[in-house]
Amino acid sequence: MSYTTIWLHCVWSTKNRECIISNTFRPILLNHIREKASDKGIVLDYINLHKDHVHALINLGRKQNIADVMQQLKGESSYWINKMNVMPVKFYWQDDYFAVSVSQSQLVRVREYIKNQDEHHRKLTWEEEVKQFLKRYNF
Repeated sequence: MSYTTIWLHCVWSTKNRECIISNTFRPILLNHIREKASDKGIVLDYINLHKDHVHALINLGRKQNIADVMQQLKGESSYWINKMNVMPVKFYWQDDYFAVSVSQSQLVRVREYIKNQDEHHRKLTWEEEVKQFLKRYNF
């Protein structure tokens, strides 16, 4: 048997970073993403979202790859959102995403970062956060 532990911090945004995820819809969407991730064998350790983007801590399975996992999470959830007809316009996630590996020693710190998105974005815009990520991870 093969054993792997590959932790990823993944971030993706709404199309054109539109702020269309309401506070009332957030818990419903989070719950849906958690359930569907579990159904697909995706270990979603922690997830949170803001009005225009999602942060997730994922433990990648040994037969999974980043592109497939992201497509499954984003594709299924956007399909479901549109089927539910809860947005004023057709809903899309941005094609791009951000994913970096996380060491075991940093899991608590990353969970806290993901947990505190609302507070974090009172001080920092999405654009500023993206610039920080690009700089921090040498993109």
